Amino acid sequence: MSRWIELSTPHGVVHAWEQLPLGTPRGALVIIQEIYGVNAHMRAVCTRASMAGYAVLAPAFFDLVSAPGTELDYSPDDTVRGKALVDELGLERALDVVDSAATYLRKYGKVGTSGYCWGGTVAMLAAQRLGLPSASYYGARNAPLLDAPFKAPCIFHFGLLDASIPADVVALHREKQPAMPVYVYPADHAFNREVGRNYHAPSADLARDRTLAFFSEKLK
Repeated sequence: MSRWIELSTPHGVVHAWEQLPLGTPRGALVIIQEIYGVNAHMRAVCTRASMAGYAVLAPAFFDLVSAPGTELDYSPDDTVRGKALVDELGLERALDVVDSAATYLRKYGKVGTSGYCWGGTVAMLAAQRLGLPSASYYGARNAPLLDAPFKAPCIFHFGLLDASIPADVVALHREKQPAMPVYVYPADHAFNREVGRNYHAPSADLARDRTLAFFSEKLK
């Protein structure tokens, strides 16, 4: 079953895409968007997670700073707009939305998060501050936040060819948080996004396998 619901947060109501698996969920995941909203790609991420047995919820964070239902494409203009919207939203409000989503999902079991691009940094913060096991995909804003202690485990996925996250920044994750697995793939930024030139299926598949193995252990 998949549907839009209304999710109450400390900053107002946002819409959220809920997708449930067949049968009893093995746990639950908050899916944290890129800078483009809960678009078709993010809903596809939800589908894959639900097919793996998880109840998922993808909050539409942009509802707090833009018209409800805002979905962007990958054009240069929409990329600029998406960056402006997440900057206006801020990480603190985003984390409050994740907390509200996790509260909603706890009826399905233990909760983790999986986030992409900007959402990768929000996912990392969810592990640090909210105690939610998390998978962080190519979070370019992680580096300044790595010194804080983690309340839950986190795994990191990066692309070797990603100019926005150079090798020294990837290495910083290992240096600052040596207990957290860091994986690097022969791919560019957004290698998990099945639309666009950066999609790299072998890397996306391997990262997904590792992410699902991580949640199978941490959310059991």
